[in-house]
Amino acid sequence: MGPNAPLFLVFTDLDGTLLDHDTYDWEPAIPALDVCRERGVPVILVSSKTRAELDILRRRLSLKGPFISENGGGIFFPAETFPDPPAGAVFSRDPQQPDPASRGPGNRPGEGGLWKISLGVPYARLVQALEDIRRELNWDIKGFSMMGLEEISRLTGLAREEARWAALREYDEPFILQGDAPQDLAPLYRAAEKRGLRITSGGRFFHLQGKNDKAGALERVSAHYRKRHDPVTVIALGDSPNDFAMLEKADIPVLIRSPRTFPDLKRRIPGLIVSDQFGPAGWNAVIQRLLRKNGEGAHKRSL
Repeated sequence: MGPNAPLFLVFTDLDGTLLDHDTYDWEPAIPALDVCRERGVPVILVSSKTRAELDILRRRLSLKGPFISENGGGIFFPAETFPDPPAGAVFSRDPQQPDPASRGPGNRPGEGGLWKISLGVPYARLVQALEDIRRELNWDIKGFSMMGLEEISRLTGLAREEARWAALREYDEPFILQGDAPQDLAPLYRAAEKRGLRITSGGRFFHLQGKNDKAGALERVSAHYRKRHDPVTVIALGDSPNDFAMLEKADIPVLIRSPRTFPDLKRRIPGLIVSDQFGPAGWNAVIQRLLRKNGEGAHKRSL
């Protein structure tokens, strides 16, 4: 293995990509996840999901790298993997712990805490902005903040406990258009824009957020790794339009096949790889193929 072999970083969307869109199952991707773990390739979750949801999931997947919540609103580095704070980060307790996280010698974070970098707009401002937009347009808009756990569970397919974690928003307000939704959504986008916000469309919901996105968070995390490794090769995988800017920033962009088609995307993103299979099965095949092809570069590195 050459001394200048790259460190690979795998940035991945979740629903419809690493996770099955309907069942949230990741079992078909386990072989590729095992290869990443064996070779020291960080798998970095990038999602509209909350910090609480992602912290639970990354533990279930035995991932030790950072993760990106709420469409790039927050970046979190596990303190047990990253004892020193990344640039611009503050310590935040583990959302699964009811009491403040313990501190080690010298007032340093104890195991289980997270270093947090906030890139997004605070949630309270987003909730108020969505209410203002609803009144301005006189549209039947309903955000997560207006929903109970039963409704969130029904709309997402999550169990009630998982829906509770999904409701712990920090930087992003998911919402739906009820009733006879207008065909022309331009007024909705303009209403967000004039408030300094933006709207993205995910697999199940629209999302009101700040000008943060997955691409900006990817660049921030990549820069952290590039301070320690040279060179770094970024692989990014996603399946929907709110992933496209992230794919554009990757050295190796991957579109995971879904029922939706994007015929012009290969012109927008040169070198785009499209998986043959849907969801985690497609994720598994592409990652294994890429790491086999670049096997000498994907060797064991520290996170």
